[in-house]
Amino acid sequence: MFYKKVRKMLALMMCAAMCAGLTACGGGGDTAKGTEGGGASSAEQETEKKDDKASAGDLSNTLVYAGESEDTINPLLNTHDELPNIIFSGLLKYDGEGNPVEDLAESYEFDKDSLTYTFHLRDGVKWHDGEAFSADDVVFTYTALTEDETLSSSVTTNYEDIAEVAAPDEKTVTIKMSRYNAAMPGYFTIGILPKHLVENEDLNTTSFNQNPVGTGRYKFVSWEKDGGMINLERNEDYYGTVPQIEKIIYKTVSVESTKATMLQSGEADLAWLNSNYADTFRGKDGYKNIDFQTADYRAMSMDFRTEFWQENGDSIAVLNYALDKDSIVKSVLAGHGVAAYSPIQLNPYGGNEDADMYPYDLDKFASEMKKLGWKKGDDGIYERNGEKFHFTIQVRDYEEERVDIANICSSQLKQAGVDMEVVLVTRFDWESGYNGFLSGYATQFDPDMIYANYVTGASDNNMQYSNEKVDEILEKARHTEDTEERKELYHQFELEYMKNPGIVPVAFLEGNYVSIEGLDGLDTTRLLGHHAVGVFWNVEEWTLNK
Repeated sequence: MFYKKVRKMLALMMCAAMCAGLTACGGGGDTAKGTEGGGASSAEQETEKKDDKASAGDLSNTLVYAGESEDTINPLLNTHDELPNIIFSGLLKYDGEGNPVEDLAESYEFDKDSLTYTFHLRDGVKWHDGEAFSADDVVFTYTALTEDETLSSSVTTNYEDIAEVAAPDEKTVTIKMSRYNAAMPGYFTIGILPKHLVENEDLNTTSFNQNPVGTGRYKFVSWEKDGGMINLERNEDYYGTVPQIEKIIYKTVSVESTKATMLQSGEADLAWLNSNYADTFRGKDGYKNIDFQTADYRAMSMDFRTEFWQENGDSIAVLNYALDKDSIVKSVLAGHGVAAYSPIQLNPYGGNEDADMYPYDLDKFASEMKKLGWKKGDDGIYERNGEKFHFTIQVRDYEEERVDIANICSSQLKQAGVDMEVVLVTRFDWESGYNGFLSGYATQFDPDMIYANYVTGASDNNMQYSNEKVDEILEKARHTEDTEERKELYHQFELEYMKNPGIVPVAFLEGNYVSIEGLDGLDTTRLLGHHAVGVFWNVEEWTLNK
C-alpha cells in the first residue's frame, strides 16, 4: 500500500539519521549507564522507542482532513461546517436518510393540543470538561436563539415560532410553540452550548468560539492558527458509539488545488474536491473516490440593496435564456452535476418541472429583452433608460470551480448582450456595492430551510429579496401539517419564485470526496449539503489503516 511504503521509507531515513548521530557523538565519551558493559537495558530501550514514536507523531489512527477555512466553531454561528456536528450534540440528530432522530434526548413527544414538545434527556452525559450536562444547558441555548437580539446568527428565523422554553427538572425540557411548525424536529438538531462556560459571555465574540466544549463524538484539543490545524480527539466518555478513529486533524484550507496537492503528497487522508480535481484520482493506486449526492447548487445571487437591481430586478429571470447550463455542467463540473432551474429541485418536496421554464434559447432571450424595453447599443450591450445592462458579481478567488462558472456565465451573457463583470475577492465584501455574488446554498433536509433565505426580512436573506407571494407560500408551507399539501405548496413556490427570482440558478454539484485507500466506512446514503457538508454523519463507524 502506498502509505505503508512511505512510512517504511521515512523509517529507514530516520534510522540512517540516528546512526549518523551516534557515529558523530559517540567518540571517546562516557558509555551509557545502567547495565554491565555500558548498554541500555531492554526496558530503557522500549521506553526510548515509545518516546521516539511520540515525538515523531504517531498518525496511524489519526485522520487528517483537508477541510474549510474557519472563524468559529460555535454551532449557533456556524451551522455549515463539519466541526460543530462532531464536537457538539443536539436534542436530535439526522440519520442517514436525513430524518431527525433522538440524540441528547433519549425520547420525546409532541402534544398537538398544547403545541408542546417534551424532551427526556439521557442520563450520565458529560461535557468534554467533565461537567454534567443538564436541562439548563438546553434552556440557555434556545433562549439565546429566541431572545438574544444581538446574536449574529443566520438561523434565528428557524426558531421564531418558539413561545417558551422551560426545564421542569434537570432531565426534562419543554418547548412550547406559538403555532405548529412542520420543520421544527429538524431544527432541534442544533448543537447545545454549555451554560456554565458561556452564560455571561457575548456569544458573538467569546473566546469559546475558538475553544469549544461540547458533548459530541470528538473533543476539541487545540487550534494551531499559524499552521492551519484544528486538533480533535475522540470522546472516550461519549454516550453513544465511541469512534474507532482516535484523532482528527482538521486542516483549514481555502485553495482548492491545495487540497488535491495535500492528498497527493500524503498530507491529507480525506478531502472534498471539485469535480475536475477529484477525477484526477479515479483509478489511481492508493486512493478512493467516494461520490455523494448533494443538494448543493451554484447561482448568481443578486443584491437588492444595490440600485441596479432595485431598478432592473424585472430582468433577472430572462438571463436564464442566455445561459447554456448543460455545457457548464459538462465542462466545469466534468459532468458531475445537473443544470439548475430551482433552488429546491433536488429536495423530495421540490422538483416541479413546470418551473423549468427557461430553456437555453438566444432568440427567446432577445425577444423577451425587447418586451422589457432593452435595446442593444453600438457596443452590442443592451441599454434601457440610458443605462447599460452591466452588473458586478463577486467571487472568492481561491474557489476555482466558482470562478470558472462565473467566467463562463460572463462570457455567455456577453455574447447575448449583457455585461456581467466578475470581480475576484479574497473574502465576500458586502459593503462595497457589488451587485451580487456567485453563491452556493443547499436544502438537503426539510424544504423549510429556504425560508430563512427567501422570506422578506428573514435571518439569512442577505440579498434582501422580497416577494409577497413567495412570503405567503412559504409561511403557509411552514405551518401546514399534511405532507402532500406541503409538497404542493413547495411546487407552487418553485413556480412563483422563478417567475420573479432573486437568483439565476446554474448547476447542482455532486459531492466528490477523495480518500486514501485505508479509510473505510463512509456512507453515501445521506444527501449532503452546501460544500458537501455532512460527510461525518457516521464518523463513529469509520476505520483507518495507514
